[in-house]
Order: sequence, then structure tokens, then C-alpha cells
Amino acid sequence: MLQFPLIDGGQVEDYFSGFLPFQCSASLRSGRGIFKALQQSFKKRSITMAPQGLPPSRMALLEMLLGLLMASCFTFCLSHQNPEFALTSPGKSRTKEVERKETTAEEELDSEILEVFHPTHEWQALRPGQGVPAGSHVRLNLQTGAREVKLQEEDKFRSNLKGLKKGRRLDINTNTYTSQDLKSALAKFKEGAEVESSKEDKARQAKVKRLFRPIEELKKDFEELNVVIETDMQIMVRLINKFNSSSSSLEEKIAALFDLEYYVHQMDNAQDLLSFGGLQVVINGLNSTEPLVKEYAAFVLGAAFSSNPKVQVEAIEGGALQKLLVILATEQPLPAKKKVLFALCSLLRHFPYAQQQFLKLGGLQVLRSLVQAKGTEVLAVRVVTLLYDLVTEKMFAEEEAELTREASPEKLQQYRQVHLLPSLREQGWCEITARLLALPEHDAREKVLQTLGALLATCRNRYRQDPQLSRTLVSLQAEYQALATLELQDGEDEGYFRELLGSIDSLLKELR
Repeated sequence: MLQFPLIDGGQVEDYFSGFLPFQCSASLRSGRGIFKALQQSFKKRSITMAPQGLPPSRMALLEMLLGLLMASCFTFCLSHQNPEFALTSPGKSRTKEVERKETTAEEELDSEILEVFHPTHEWQALRPGQGVPAGSHVRLNLQTGAREVKLQEEDKFRSNLKGLKKGRRLDINTNTYTSQDLKSALAKFKEGAEVESSKEDKARQAKVKRLFRPIEELKKDFEELNVVIETDMQIMVRLINKFNSSSSSLEEKIAALFDLEYYVHQMDNAQDLLSFGGLQVVINGLNSTEPLVKEYAAFVLGAAFSSNPKVQVEAIEGGALQKLLVILATEQPLPAKKKVLFALCSLLRHFPYAQQQFLKLGGLQVLRSLVQAKGTEVLAVRVVTLLYDLVTEKMFAEEEAELTREASPEKLQQYRQVHLLPSLREQGWCEITARLLALPEHDAREKVLQTLGALLATCRNRYRQDPQLSRTLVSLQAEYQALATLELQDGEDEGYFRELLGSIDSLLKELR
């Protein structure tokens, strides 16, 4: 009987390590305990065999054990060599580990205060760990492999604004102000300490001092030159005193009124004229026997009345309207009547109460006499323009009241008490206006045509019964048709004469 020696685990390890990779040999070393356990099992059983060999059943059992052991080792080695044979992918596990580390690094980096990189308009390299302000332009330099940054001018402000709205972290220039600097500045501010000016501020202040002199020095210089600085109020008081002085000559009075007219064009100055009684002094100047004084006094009043309701009210109460109508109704030089008519127009426009008083005092009769007088064609055109303004002003006031749906505004009630159109028809202004179409100036004809259109609703029947008006309109139609054709040849589609032709055509159409 021969005792068959059992196979040692080290022998199997040496056997397989000859043709398996190093990783598999290491795996076999880890399984050495398995071989030792098998050996101990065989020894306890004291397996014996004949010299000729083992029994077939024992031999098959041993081969099966060795085959299973070799197959398990081989499979374990392949799992390390090829991920397809492994139960879990090492690559995926490695990727997840890297992502976890990067996320942790980002969280740690986000919790820290990054070093702020300040880009310019040129490309600059960006070092690791530096923060980029919102709105910057970042690129990857393929030659050097470094990230480069510069300002993006158009979208800088927009990107910063979007970043603030989204609640992103605000990039602060930590290199300019530290927290300690801000605390010390706040402490100085609370204590009321004055912050010293920088060198640039001091240089700018010095430059301003060199360019401009203090007001105290200027006052001293003016005093040495006997030059008195006066306000507009002081100047107007001095001019009124000069005009009202009995010792002043006619030339001095005219010069005072001429200078005063320049100042009262301003609304505030015209109202200041009331505060010291200057307006009444000028109104009383209309009673002067000197035509020049009347002329320039009316000139000053016309400038003061213009679009100034407060002054207009004071003028009506001071008797200016009566004095103006008296001058127009009496023999006066034409220049004086021009200035008086200017003052009358300024007083009546946008002042319905003055228009009522004008009709009560017979103002239409005064103007009719003025227009029918010889050599007053210039005044006639101005009178027609005044009538057109008064008629359209009332129409616009009524239309505005209808649009705003106001029941009885005070101003509308005042306009309704002005019965201008009936008075014009009764006093023959329909015929007077139609005769003025014979004036040769195109500007005068334009104003007359406008007034005829404004009076059309009131004077339609009288216009139709006036054969001379129809002949005049037909003659003007032919004249302006030729002039409009010349304008069209010159390339003016909407010329001046074409507009006049349109007014004439519309009048003829309404009178048919």
C-alpha cells in the first residue's frame, strides 16, 4: 500500500503563476488558505492507493476539485483585466468618485472669497482660483491652453443687471477697499469728521479760483467804477419815475417808455409793474397831448397785456379800454393808431370780459370807421385779423367745453355773453369784409378769406346776394389757378398759392 501525497496549495500557486498574469497570481495567494483546508481534509481521511494508480472514482473527484478551483481563479483574474466580466464597472466608479471630489472642491471654492480678476479691454491670462466679474468675455487660448479674459463693453452693464436680478454673488473690488477701511470711514462719518479732499479735488478747486473771482471783489470793483448793479424791478421803478417826472424832456420820456417796453415783455416784470403803480402811470400816459407819448405808452401796454390775465384785469379796471378806443376814434397819426390797435388786440384776446365791454362801448363802430377811412388799408388787415381771432376763439372755447363735458364753466359762460357774430352781421361787417378782397397783397387776401370762412355761417345769405363778391372770387380763382400751376411746375405740390386756391374753391362751393 502506497500513500499518495496530497497536492500542496503552494504547488498549485506556482503552477498557475507560470501562465497567468501577475494579478491572477496575487489572487491565488489570497486563496492559499483554501488549499490548506483541502489538504488537512485529505490527511484526516488517510487516503491510500495501489501503486498502479488511484481508483477511477477518486481520480475523477480530484480532477473535478482542481478544475473548479482553476475556473474560479481564472474568472477572478478576468474580472480585473476586462470590465465586461466584472459585476460593477470600475470606470464608472472612478468617474463618480472624480465628480464627487470636483463637487466638493467647488463647494469649498464657492465658500471662499475668490481673488477678483479685473479685466481690461485687452486679452489677459486668467490664473486658477481667480474670480471673473459678470459680463466679462472669456476664451480658451488653444495655443497656450490658458483661459483669457477681457471686458465686453456692450453687454457689461446688461450682464451685471441680470446677475443682480438672478441673485448671483456680487463681485466686489476687494483690492480697492477693505472691510477695515469701510469701518473706519463709517466711523468718521458718524463722528462728523470732514473727509480730506484728494489731490485732484484740490487741483480742481485751485483752477476754479484762478478762473473766477469772488463776488466780494467784484462788488468792490463796481463800487470803485461807480457802477450800480440793479434788478429788473429797480430799473422799472427808475424808468417810471423818469417818465412821470415833470422835469423830464419829451425825448427822455420816450426813451424811458422805449426801455420799459423791453422789460414788460416778461410776465413777471409786467406783474411787478402793478406792485408799485407803474401800470396806471403808463395808462394815464394815453391822455397826453403828445402823439409820441400816446404811441409809446400804447406800445408798453400792448407788451404788458399780452397773455397776462392779471395785467389785463388791472387794465380794464384802470380804464385802459376806454382810452384806447378814444384814440382810435379821433384824428391821430397812423403810427400812433398802429400801436394803439396793437394794445387793443392784446387786451381783448383770451379775455371774454374785456370783449363784452368792448361791444358795450361801441368798439365795432370804432373799428368800422377806422377800416372805411382812406389810407388805412394796413389797419384794415389788422382789424380783420382781430375779428377772425375773436370769432374762432369763442368757437374753440365752446368745442372744448363739449369735449370735456363741463356743464357751465365760468369762462364758457363769459364767452356765451359775448354776442359777437350777431353784432357783426347787424353792423354790416359781412359786406365790409367782402370788399377787402380787392386788396392787392396776397397776405391781406389770405386773412380776408379766413375771416369770410369764419363768418360764413352768419353771413351766408348776404354773401349769396352780393354779385360783386362772386365776381371777385371767380377772378381770384383764375389768378391763383395760374400761380398754383407755376408752383406745381417748380415741384411744390402744397404751395402757398395752392392753399389760397383751395380756400376760394371752398367758398364758391358753399355759395352755390
